[in-house]
Amino acid sequence: MIRAIRACKTAAEERAVVRKECAAIRASINEDDQDYRHRNLAKLMFIQILGYPTHFGQMECLKLIASAGFPEKRIGYLGLMLLLDERQEVLIDLNHSNQYIVGLALCALGNICSAEMARDLAPEVERLLQFRDPNIRKKAALCSIRIIKKVPDLAENFINCAASLLKEKHHGVLITGVQLCADLCKVSSEALEYFRKKCTEGLVRTLRDVVNSPYSPEYDISGITDPYLHIRLLKLLRILGQGDADASDRMTDILAQVTTKTESNKNAGNAILYECVETIMSIEDDGGLRVLAINILGKFLSNRDNNIRYVALNMLMRATTLDAQAVQRHRATILDCVKDSDASIRKRALELLYLLVNENNVKPLIKELIEYLEVSDQEFKGDLTAKICSLVEKFSSEKIWYIDQMLKVLSEAGNFVKDEVWHALIVVISNASDLHGYTVRALYRAFLTSTEQETLVRVAVWCIGEYGDMLVNNVGMLDIEDPITVTECDAVDAVEVAIKRHTSDLTTKAMALIALLKLSSRFPSYSERIKGIIVQNKGNLVLELQQRSIEFNRILQKHQKIRSALVERMPVLDEATFSGRRAGSLPTAISTSSGAPSNLPNGIAKPATAPIPDLLDLSSDDVPAPSSSGGDFPQDLLGVDLLPTLAPSGAGKPPKASTDVLLDLLSIGTSLPVQTGSSASDILSSSQHDKAPFANFNGLASLSSHSANATSPVNAAPMMDLLDGHGPGPQKPEENGQAYPSLVAYESSSLRVMFNFSKQPGSPQTTLIQATFTNLSSNVYNDFLFQAAVPKFLQLHLDPASSNTLPASGDGSITQNLKVTNSQHGK
Repeated sequence: MIRAIRACKTAAEERAVVRKECAAIRASINEDDQDYRHRNLAKLMFIQILGYPTHFGQMECLKLIASAGFPEKRIGYLGLMLLLDERQEVLIDLNHSNQYIVGLALCALGNICSAEMARDLAPEVERLLQFRDPNIRKKAALCSIRIIKKVPDLAENFINCAASLLKEKHHGVLITGVQLCADLCKVSSEALEYFRKKCTEGLVRTLRDVVNSPYSPEYDISGITDPYLHIRLLKLLRILGQGDADASDRMTDILAQVTTKTESNKNAGNAILYECVETIMSIEDDGGLRVLAINILGKFLSNRDNNIRYVALNMLMRATTLDAQAVQRHRATILDCVKDSDASIRKRALELLYLLVNENNVKPLIKELIEYLEVSDQEFKGDLTAKICSLVEKFSSEKIWYIDQMLKVLSEAGNFVKDEVWHALIVVISNASDLHGYTVRALYRAFLTSTEQETLVRVAVWCIGEYGDMLVNNVGMLDIEDPITVTECDAVDAVEVAIKRHTSDLTTKAMALIALLKLSSRFPSYSERIKGIIVQNKGNLVLELQQRSIEFNRILQKHQKIRSALVERMPVLDEATFSGRRAGSLPTAISTSSGAPSNLPNGIAKPATAPIPDLLDLSSDDVPAPSSSGGDFPQDLLGVDLLPTLAPSGAGKPPKASTDVLLDLLSIGTSLPVQTGSSASDILSSSQHDKAPFANFNGLASLSSHSANATSPVNAAPMMDLLDGHGPGPQKPEENGQAYPSLVAYESSSLRVMFNFSKQPGSPQTTLIQATFTNLSSNVYNDFLFQAAVPKFLQLHLDPASSNTLPASGDGSITQNLKVTNSQHGK
C-alpha cells in the first residue's frame, strides 16, 4: 500500500488508491477478519497520517487492545493514540501482569488522558511510580505530568512520589522525576515550598555528581555526561532559587563549578553553559556570580555559530537590567556584532548597544556607529539611523555636537531620517542663535556633496532661506571652521538646484520657493533672478506649487513695501513645547476660545477641532461641525468654523471686524494683520512646522494691506446664521418684519464689495445675496469675473453679472445675484 501511494503522480491518483484501500479495510472489518486486523489498523494509521478520514476503523483499536497477544495490543494502543482523542471513552488496563503492556497503557494515557480519566486513574499511576521496573516508573512520571496539567488539584498527591524519584540512580527515571517536580512547582505553591526545603540540597548533590562523574559510554555526548540531565537539573534549580535567598545561596557553589568546568568547544557544553547562565540570572545573587555569567555570554559573542551569538545577545539584553556595568565591559564585542553580516544579529546587537549608551560613552559610540553607517547595507540603514538620531537627541549636552552629528547622519542616510527628526533639528538650530552662521555654512558644504539626501536638502534650504545673509557675510565664524567664500549668486544657485532636482518631492520644492522669497529680501540685487525662478512654476501641474509661484510673484511685483515684514526670520521655536507635543504630553491644538498663547510657535492658536475644510472640497468629505466658539466670534455665513484671526502674542481677544469673516471665506480661514511682521512671516515660513504645511495666501486679500484693519459698519449682523435660521436671538428677522443688514464683504483703496441679504418666504433654507462691486481706483477694470465656492452640503447658483466692465472712480457699479441653499437646514 505504501509503495502504491508513493508511486502516485497526482493527488487524484493518490485519492483513488486510498479509496480502494479503505474499501478493502471496510470489507475486512465487516467480515471480522482476526488474522489481518492489526495489519488493517497499521494501514489506517498511515492513511490518517496522510490526512484522510479513518473514523470507520476506530473501534478496531479497542478490539486489538482487548486481544490477548502483545503484538496486537501494541498496534491497538498505537492506533488509540493516533486515531482517538481525549473525548472518546476508552478502557485502559494499568493492572496487567505484563509490564510491557502496562507501559503501553501508560503511554496511551499520557497522550489522550482527559480530566475524568485523570481523576479515575491517578491512584493507579501514583502506585506505578514505585513499580520495580525503572521503565514503568519513567512512563508513570511522564503520565503524572499529563494528569497534573489536566487536574491541578491532584498535584498534592504526587509531591512525595516525585521527591522520591529525585534519589534515583537511573538517569531515565531521574530526568522524568526532575521534570515532574518542575511541573508540580508551576501548578502548586505548596509543592514549590516543599521542594525548596526538602530537595534543594539533594538536587545540588545530584548535579555535582553528574558534573564530576567519570566517562560513561551509556550517557556520554561529545565528552559530557548526560547534558540533558544537566539542563533539566539547572531548570529545576532556577525555579527553586527564584525569589528565595536561602535556596539560591545553597546552589551558588555548584553553579560556579558548572560554569568553570564545562567545555565550550562543543554544542552540548554551550547548551549547559547557556542554561547555567539563565539560572544565575534568575536566582537571588549578590552579583559576583552574575559577572561570571556575563563573561560567559561575552565569550559566546566570539563564537562562529550565529545561533549561539544570537541567544547571547538576547540574554545580555536581560542582563543590562541586573548589572549594566558588567555588560559594558563587552561593549567592543557587541559593536562588532552590529557590523555582522547576519541581519538578525545586527538588529539585536544594535538594540543591545542602544541600552548600553550613557553620558560617558555616547560620543565614542556615536562616532563608531556613524562610521559604520557609511558602509552599512541599505536595508539596515533605516534601523541604524533611527537609533543614532534617538541617542544623539537623548544624550546631547552641547548643541554644536548635536548639530554636527545630525549633519553627518543627514549626509550619509538623509533619505532614512524620519520627519520628526529633521523637524527637531530645525527647532534646535533656531534656538542656537550663536551657531546660526556655523550651521548654515556646514549645511551648505554638505549640500554641495550630498544633494541626493532629501532631508538634508530640506534642512539646508530652510537654513539658507533664514540665514542666507550670514552665509554670504561669514557671520559668527568659529575657530574650528575652515574659511569659505559664498556669494549671493552661490546661495541662490543652491536653492535653484533644490527646486529643479527631478527627485525633489513637493515638500522640498515648496520649502525652496519660500527660501527664494526670503532671499529676495536678503539679496535685493538678485531679486529679478529669483523672480524668474519663481515664475517658472506658474504653470506647474502641482496646484500647490503653482499657487505659491503666483502668490510669491505677486508679492515681488506689487508689494515691495511689506515684503521685508512678510519674510522676516522665523521667531525662536519653543523647544519644550515641541518636545512635549512630540512625546504626546501636550495637546496638539488649542481651543479657539483660549486666544493665542505667546508660548506657542509663532503665537498661533490652532482650533481643537479638525482643520477648517477646504471650501473647494479638495481634501475633505466631512460636513463641517457647527461652530463651538459661542458669542466670541462672528458666525460664518456658511456655517463653517473659523480659525481665530492671527494677532500679536499679547492679544487673546476675538476679532471685531466683520470683514474678517468674509476674508476667512475667501482665504480658507486666514486673515493676515500685516502690521505684525513676525506673524506674517510665520505664515510664509510655516513649512518649517509639522511636515511643512503650505501657507494660505489669498489673491484678493493680498491686494491690500488694509484688509485686516477694515471695520464693519454693522455690529448686530455677525451673530446671525443667515443660512440656517438658528441665530442666538429670540426672533428671526423675517418673523418681526426686519430686513437683514448689509455687509461690507471687502474694501480696499481700489475695490469695495457689498453684500445684501434676503430670504424667500416659505424657504428658510435658501438665502439670496446681491453682491455690489464698486471700483474706487482711477483705472477701468475690464473682463470682470466673480467666482464663489461653497462646501458640499450647500448648493450655489450664480446669476450672470450685470456687466463685464467696472467703471473707474466709483462712477457706476456691477451687481450679481447669488442663491445659496443649505441642504442641512435644521441640523
